[in-house]
Amino acid sequence: MNRRDFMQSTGLGAGSLMLSQIPVFGRPVSAEALLVPGLDVAVKKRLADAALNAAKSKGASYADVRIGRYLNQFVITREDKIQNITNTESYGVGIRVIADGCWGFAAVGDAKTETELARAAEKAVAMAKANALLLSDEPVQLAPQKGFGEISWKTPIQKNAFEIPIKEKVDLLLAVNGAALKNGANFVNSQLFLVNEQKYFASTDGSYIDQDIHRLWPSFTVTVIDPKSGKFETRDSLGSPMGMGYEYLQVNPADKITGITTRYNKGYDILEDVVAAAKQAKQKLTAKSVEAGKYDLVLDPSHTWLTIHESVGHPLELDRVLGYEANFAGTSFATLDKWRSKNFNYGSKLVNLIADKTQVGSLGAVGYDDEGVQTKKWDLVKDGILVNYQAIRDQVNILGEKESQGCCYADSWGSVQFQRMANVSLAAGKELLSVEELIKDVKKGIYIIGDSSYSIDQQRYNFQFSGQLAYEIKDGQLVGMLKDVAYQSNTQEFWNSCVKVCDERDYRLGGSFFDGKGQPIQTNAVSHGSTTARFNGVNVINTARKI
Repeated sequence: MNRRDFMQSTGLGAGSLMLSQIPVFGRPVSAEALLVPGLDVAVKKRLADAALNAAKSKGASYADVRIGRYLNQFVITREDKIQNITNTESYGVGIRVIADGCWGFAAVGDAKTETELARAAEKAVAMAKANALLLSDEPVQLAPQKGFGEISWKTPIQKNAFEIPIKEKVDLLLAVNGAALKNGANFVNSQLFLVNEQKYFASTDGSYIDQDIHRLWPSFTVTVIDPKSGKFETRDSLGSPMGMGYEYLQVNPADKITGITTRYNKGYDILEDVVAAAKQAKQKLTAKSVEAGKYDLVLDPSHTWLTIHESVGHPLELDRVLGYEANFAGTSFATLDKWRSKNFNYGSKLVNLIADKTQVGSLGAVGYDDEGVQTKKWDLVKDGILVNYQAIRDQVNILGEKESQGCCYADSWGSVQFQRMANVSLAAGKELLSVEELIKDVKKGIYIIGDSSYSIDQQRYNFQFSGQLAYEIKDGQLVGMLKDVAYQSNTQEFWNSCVKVCDERDYRLGGSFFDGKGQPIQTNAVSHGSTTARFNGVNVINTARKI
């Protein structure tokens, strides 16, 4: 688990130490209860109509209803022990309205009658009218949205992970731990996180949208200790959280990217990876400590996703740009004047950064967002120039646009939906270029694989990142492992140093399963894709250096 996921989930759960780092919403249930069907879609429509009609009768000019059932299963192990198995279910309804030009919101848990929903809708309208007494000078400008009628969308999974017996999952994780210990690890923990969001959206626009969304995240951390010095090294898994089913753990050779270490695409061989991790953590103990200085960096997608997330995804959220949002590392340097100039060089001409809520297999893929907007793909940075942001229905008027970009999300029926990051990715290079070809003319460089610690300032500008694995490059050859490697730069300088981007054959996703934002905090799951890319002349520091 990287620092972002730790920091954003600490204290939200309960139970073991590991569970205290994970947001757990809902009541404990049996594993079998997770497979019991939720409300029939006809019942959901009847309930939603009761809320919509009640809101309109009390003076709402707009209303939407989200009926949500959220299922979670977390299986957590350490060495030869099961630390925790948690199954939770949360069900309820959130109702959002506009009345007298202002938003109002109310939510009710376990609501299954029309009367309960009507009362909640009336409370939402009353709240909106109370807000209007204070905010009447700035009425909500909601972008128009056509109704889609009755429609459904499902994550295209092949194997429902919730249907896999708990014993099979436990056996897999204990086998992972055993393989790590057999290959030199002193400690190992492994976990499997599963999420299923069953969401029904209805609005006065005329949409009735039923969605069934699945995500999973298998991961581990191995630790190796030097018995003489007491020093230790770790290596986390190189798998990614994905918007897939259990098929992600059923690997075929085509899903593997070979090289200095094996990496993975649409399937993850966790047993193979943990063996490599144990051996590589041991290697780190005797690896050369990096000499600080300027290097050409070759960044693997398993690393680059986090740099994209922090230096592109968050600073191009329009609410941060406007100063409306500042939680979890501040606002944004990418202000509207830079966008309006139409010539702000966010990166080099090779840098094309794209937002995409439709990408199959990604964590953020849905058919429709939590405002009933059909999801899409759009440019944020094109040929290095800042061209757009991420915005929702009550924001796009600021950009002079007439429709939302479809990136509104709430992590629960009891949370108010707001602008959340789409899958933001670095587009693959247009010319054929392999990783080997990209490295061969690097004179002095470092090849970084996997994500680790990071730091970024309150404007999303100055930053520092490190990885799981680092290898020295001399005269186009990988010559050995390095440790204590971190690089520092600022967002514009870094992305303008991008000189080569591999082609789509190398394209892979990484992502954050628990990305935090807002106050009170909400979590979101989001992927970031890229191919291996090269950044010249980046400042590298030695993290073990003592001052």
